[in-house]
Amino acid sequence: MKAAFEGITSKDSVQSAPLRSFPAAPGAASAPVAVARPVGTKSKEAAGDVRLDVSNVYKIFADDPKPALDMLNAGATKDEVFKKLGVTVGVKDASFQVRSGEIFVIMGLSGSGKSTMIRLLNRLIEPSAGKIVFDGRDLVQMSKKELIGVRRKDMSMVFQSFALMPHLTALDNAAFGLEIAGVPKQKRHEAALEALEQVGLGQYAGRYPREMSGGMQQRVGLARALANNPTIMLMDEAFSALDPLIRTEMQDELLRLQREHKRTIIFISHDLDEAMRIGDRIAIMEGGSIVQVGTPYEILRNPADDYVRSFFRNVDVSRVLRAGDVAHFQEATAVVRTPGVLQPALEKLAGGNQEYGYVHDQDQRYQGTVSRSSLERALAAEDQPRFVHAFLPDVDPISAETPLHEVMRTVASTECPVPVVDGENKLVGSISPSSLLKTLDREG
Repeated sequence: MKAAFEGITSKDSVQSAPLRSFPAAPGAASAPVAVARPVGTKSKEAAGDVRLDVSNVYKIFADDPKPALDMLNAGATKDEVFKKLGVTVGVKDASFQVRSGEIFVIMGLSGSGKSTMIRLLNRLIEPSAGKIVFDGRDLVQMSKKELIGVRRKDMSMVFQSFALMPHLTALDNAAFGLEIAGVPKQKRHEAALEALEQVGLGQYAGRYPREMSGGMQQRVGLARALANNPTIMLMDEAFSALDPLIRTEMQDELLRLQREHKRTIIFISHDLDEAMRIGDRIAIMEGGSIVQVGTPYEILRNPADDYVRSFFRNVDVSRVLRAGDVAHFQEATAVVRTPGVLQPALEKLAGGNQEYGYVHDQDQRYQGTVSRSSLERALAAEDQPRFVHAFLPDVDPISAETPLHEVMRTVASTECPVPVVDGENKLVGSISPSSLLKTLDREG
């Protein structure tokens, strides 16, 4: 059992969880439950350190991949290689980076190479060429012993099939990776119970898989992956076997956990709605190649080719994108609040030919919206002028997580571009009617 577990050679195998702790995000305890991907702050988080760097990776399903690699490097297509050599190109020259703390979705049609790609990342399948650098270490060059160590300590994998042991309780299933890693029983049970609590199954720790629904079983699988706080999680079509309602619940659960802990997750999906809903960034695959990588907004606005465009042709942009995706931050309209000092704010707006400004404190937290006219009136008042006297009364900020279809009326009826804030009330930017229309007009 131990050898099979360490090698992970089948879809139904179970991946051990790592031993290193992963700190929760600041303020996680007070964060609300997320029912949509957390877009408001993702731009800053996505700019974090590169956790996984995939460079020019190939997978040729052949005993000797060199002839196929030579053909591909000479410009041959996947089909031409198969026609001449009779070998299949699973992945062709794939390059991308996964940043710390993001959900990176790899999607494509059946046969596009997405499931092969995720198995290359932890060498369940051996790459034919290329580099897979994880936290500065090239996984491709590692010995089997080193690789097992990385799988135990840094990576976890959640499969489409729940891969639970039928004779073990939920608690022991969640603790299984820790058991293989040699963690004492009491310690692994404490960690497993905490993971079950995270996914809402603490009270079901004593149940067996046959006594749980499909959604509950998948939560146990997720808890097993979470039990030792992995550095990176690989999720291969993890929710595709679930009924639609349960699948949506599991997406919500993943987003809630992500909001609290900001793990690095690579998620394989063939479902566009799922990819758009949970992905900070999406990689589109076709014929073994990475066709485009970007945020949902970037791909919607600028599809790389007709293949990508066809994927997104029938997407209702207003129900996929959030206010934080399209909010525009303009330095000329950002005013730092200084108590009792309004004149510099007025001069900044006038100098930048801006009518409206968005006041925030030194920590970027939104305070209110002003206009040149409201600042002039406050300065002309007999009393000591204060920013509160200049704030426009009917301008309320909207959350970066609000779907676009829910902000249309507000944007249309507000006299100025509407301010957008993140979960910590920090100013993300603003949305004007013109920018909203431009976003919705995908042909423009």
